[in-house]
Amino acid sequence: MGLLEWSVQILVVALLAGAMPFVLRLERELRALRRDRAALDGSAAGLAEATRLAEAASLRLRASAEASGRQVAEKLAAAEPIRDDLRYLVERAEALADRLDGLVRAARGMSQPEAPETPQAVRSRAERELLRALARTASKGS
Repeated sequence: MGLLEWSVQILVVALLAGAMPFVLRLERELRALRRDRAALDGSAAGLAEATRLAEAASLRLRASAEASGRQVAEKLAAAEPIRDDLRYLVERAEALADRLDGLVRAARGMSQPEAPETPQAVRSRAERELLRALARTASKGS
């Protein structure tokens, strides 16, 4: 072999020896990358499972909300006739109360309208009238 061949071979060996640390470092980095990739794949599978569970919970929640909405609508539909009945009874009671008040005023000779009284005076008068009516009822019962 000639000197040129020996020189080229020595140069190639030197270059290979210089590249060895880089090759070893690259191999370690690739091993770490493969390990991280496995962890990433496991995390992705966990995320997919969590997403699937969240979607299932969302569907159950939606179904529950719809069922609750239907129940509320049914309760409202059932309560509406009762509300109408109560409204009718209140109107009748007001009419009867007005009629009774007119009869009481007529019986006492209070047919002329009085000056408006304060709420405290009205309450006191109403209490006095109630007490008198109770006393009369008690005296008739004895």
